[in-house]
Amino acid sequence: MVSYYYIKEIKPSFVFANIEVRRMSCNKIITITRQYGSGGHEIGELLAKKLGITFYDKELISMAAKESGVSPEVFEKADEKPANSLLYSLSVGLYNYGNGFSSSMGDLPINDQLYIIQHKIIKEKSENENFVVVGRCADYVLKDNPNVVKVYIYADIESRMKRAVDRNDIEPARAKQAVLKADKSRANYYSFYSGQKWGQVDNYDLCINTTNLTPDVAADLIVDYLNLLDKN
Repeated sequence: MVSYYYIKEIKPSFVFANIEVRRMSCNKIITITRQYGSGGHEIGELLAKKLGITFYDKELISMAAKESGVSPEVFEKADEKPANSLLYSLSVGLYNYGNGFSSSMGDLPINDQLYIIQHKIIKEKSENENFVVVGRCADYVLKDNPNVVKVYIYADIESRMKRAVDRNDIEPARAKQAVLKADKSRANYYSFYSGQKWGQVDNYDLCINTTNLTPDVAADLIVDYLNLLDKN
C-alpha cells in the first residue's frame, strides 16, 4: 500500500520526496486530529520540537486540574469522552459548549467541565502563543483563527492494530476491537462538542496516511507544508 496525503487549497499538488526539511520560524498553531494508533501524539511531539514551539496533549489535563481544583486523575478518566449517551443523544445538533455556555460549572458532568476548561485554555494560549495541540476538538475551538493549520493523521487498520500492540501493550486478540472502540469514542466526543463529523476530510488542511511512514517523516511533511504556506 502506498502512503499518501491530502493537501487542501494548494495547487498544483506537490510530491515530497528527498526534500531536505528546513527548520523554520513558526507563526502557526497546528491542531492534530488522529485515528487511534496512527502515531498522532508522537508526530505532534516531534513537530513541536522541529518548530521550536510548545506541545500540548495530556498537559492540558494537568493545566485544567490546576485551574479547577479537580484531581488530575479524575480528569484523566474523562479526557476526550462525551458526558454520557443520553445527554449525547439529546444534545447533538442542538447546541455546543463552545459558544456562550453559562450554566454553573459545578452542575455539569466532569467530562463537560474538562472540555470547557480546556476550551478556555486553548483559546487563551492562541492569543499570544504558537503551539501544536493534539485532540480536544482544537481544530473546532480555533476554527476562526486565521493562523491555525488543521492536520488529520490516519492509517490502515492493520498498522494501527500493530501500534496498539507494540506501544500500548494491548493483547493481539483484542487489538482490532480496542482500535475501533477508541476511534468511536473520539468520534462521539468530537461530534458531541462540535456538532461536526470527526475525520471528515473537508474539515482539515492536510491529511496524512502514516501506514508506511515513520512519525519523523510525517512530521517533516507537515514542516514542508508549513513552508509552502509561507511562500504562497
